Amino acid sequence: MSQGPIAILAGAGQLPIQLLSHLERTGQDVRVLAFRGFAEAELQRRAHATVDLLDLKTIMSTLEGWRPQAVSLVGAVRRPGFSALLSAYSLLRNMHEVKEVIARGDDQVLRGAVMLLEERGHRVVGAHELAPDLVASRMLTGARQPGADDHEATAFGLELLASLSDFDIGQGAVVDRRHVLAIEGPEGTDRMIRRVRHLRQAWFGFRRREEGGVLIKAAKRGQDLRVDMPTIGPRTVREAAKAGLAGIAVGAGSTFVLEQEETLRAADRLGLFLIAVDLPWMEKSLG
Repeated sequence: MSQGPIAILAGAGQLPIQLLSHLERTGQDVRVLAFRGFAEAELQRRAHATVDLLDLKTIMSTLEGWRPQAVSLVGAVRRPGFSALLSAYSLLRNMHEVKEVIARGDDQVLRGAVMLLEERGHRVVGAHELAPDLVASRMLTGARQPGADDHEATAFGLELLASLSDFDIGQGAVVDRRHVLAIEGPEGTDRMIRRVRHLRQAWFGFRRREEGGVLIKAAKRGQDLRVDMPTIGPRTVREAAKAGLAGIAVGAGSTFVLEQEETLRAADRLGLFLIAVDLPWMEKSLG
């Protein structure tokens, strides 16, 4: 195996920053290639190079110079338009093949990016492999425990997300008992929760803390955990509290919990439960 650095291809959010800090803290040699317009300002200051998302030639040449032992794609990016993706990917792939990949949805685009990297000899790893401490363990729990209605909502939400896995939809849903309040789309988790809050305000004219409901975050069936793993953090907890939810359930072993101690403290302080649950469809991936 190459003894080169670990290369982080970094998009938006706190996960790339926390991964970088973890690798530095554990003495790993690391290089950061930040995507311009996506990576947080703090990360761009710490990055070794900054590049446009679709500048594949520069991305590949930079990695060739670094000769990394592993590459990790971390952080969110907005999917560019079809024509922009087609133009960028066609520099390195057959155009007909590229059209088919892009047309299949965001998951296939991410897998296409992994395929490009692997074809050029790079070992692609997930952030969960590099920093397992950032991942929700089966023992994750706060001071508050879910009630019977919450368990019912969680089980129903997991069934819902499992059934939607083939449709390239988001990794989250908000469920109250067996009533689906929202399914995550391209807007992301926090905006989905705000949508629930606004709906409730429209229904009742004010927010009632006792409304209840559960945010369920889980990896999709068949998802490549090296890219786009579900992620929550303190902000997710605050948004859930504002929406009057009772708590949050995440997939054990397949969900990042950023600032884990602060996230648990926030849940306790705001009166929400936070638990990790097993995902039957992920057992093979995790085993």
